[in-house]
Amino acid sequence: MTTATMASTNKQINAQWDRARNLFSSALVDRLESRGAAFWEDKREGSRIFDENGEGRIDCYSGAGSYNLGRKNRVLLTELRTAANEIDQGNFVMISEEKALLGKRLDEFLPGNLECVLPGVVRGEGMDAACKLARGYTGRAELITVDGGWYGQTGFAMTLSQRDDKDLYGSLIPEIKTIPFGDIKAAKKAISRRTAAFILEPVQVENHCRSAAMEYLREVRKLCRKKGALLVLDETQTGFGRTGSKFAYEQYAVIPDILVYGEAITGGVFPMTGIAFTRTLKSFFDAHPLIHMCTFGGHDVGCRVAIRAMDEYDRLKPWQNALLLGEKLLDATKAVMKKYPGKIKSVNGVGLLVSLEFKDRIDSHAFCALLCKNGVFASPGEVARQCVVLRPSLLVTIDEIDAIVKALYKAAGLL
Repeated sequence: MTTATMASTNKQINAQWDRARNLFSSALVDRLESRGAAFWEDKREGSRIFDENGEGRIDCYSGAGSYNLGRKNRVLLTELRTAANEIDQGNFVMISEEKALLGKRLDEFLPGNLECVLPGVVRGEGMDAACKLARGYTGRAELITVDGGWYGQTGFAMTLSQRDDKDLYGSLIPEIKTIPFGDIKAAKKAISRRTAAFILEPVQVENHCRSAAMEYLREVRKLCRKKGALLVLDETQTGFGRTGSKFAYEQYAVIPDILVYGEAITGGVFPMTGIAFTRTLKSFFDAHPLIHMCTFGGHDVGCRVAIRAMDEYDRLKPWQNALLLGEKLLDATKAVMKKYPGKIKSVNGVGLLVSLEFKDRIDSHAFCALLCKNGVFASPGEVARQCVVLRPSLLVTIDEIDAIVKALYKAAGLL
């Protein structure tokens, strides 16, 4: 490329970026620039994304854990095209073959007795539906969660989450209590006959991948049963193989009453989330149908894609790759921290979820920018902003893991 061509290209990019600043949030553009992500997401394929100049980067954000089967998965896209040619979205209030088959397939796929399903579109909506079901079924209003959680952007979900902008929106959902994560004494004191549900993520991905201890989650399960409260687990980011098993709750030998699952159900190819719950809770829906309405929930095209995605999950078993290569990535990241102890404070992770902690968010943003320059796209945590989370496709290869590790060393050396 000649000097004149490069200058022309840069001028075009700057003009596009100025238009983005005018069209979208200027603060968002500033934030992307601080992370070195001042580029247009263009082509995408497998574990990689490409900018407008054709430069590729390994995607370690993966749509917040949606693209477990890689970007632009060809099997899923083929199913999407076929379904779109044969059917349409259907009607949320009507039963269809696609909805029925999705429910049957999820029952087969999910560990435990989570036999019933209510599909939705976005993560927060799934949590809102879970909270409505918990309150409706138990006849109780109190919801208990733990500090450090991140559940989405809607009413119940935002109230339950730890975020520093809650005061911007006035009064949120009442009768929600937050207690310390991992503190069983606090849980024993809090969970009572007034509690509708205890809600948490087994792994707080956005909070430095903080994981619940085995004995803690099992004891919480017992407390909920004893007091008649429901256990709600949010596996939006940990589900569908991310932690080295189909779902993280398998590793605890704990079955929730309600599971919130995320966009990984369709491999990120089609917007779908939802909740799965036990047949006992279905009695509330039997008495009160359509308590949670969603125009595009259970979209018939999306159901077809989700069914095909679960077939692919079962065929490929990417949780095995997540377990094997996740351990390699975690060990390598700890080695980087050991070499640069003054720069990286700590490392946490499970499966293909690895988080690096820095002294502040300035350093975490700078580290993301350095990773971008070295071929890896990653993002800081939403709760622990001083951390950077790595969550590549579950189909990532050993060569791509080596490339990520190489970028980590280079970025840490330059920080």
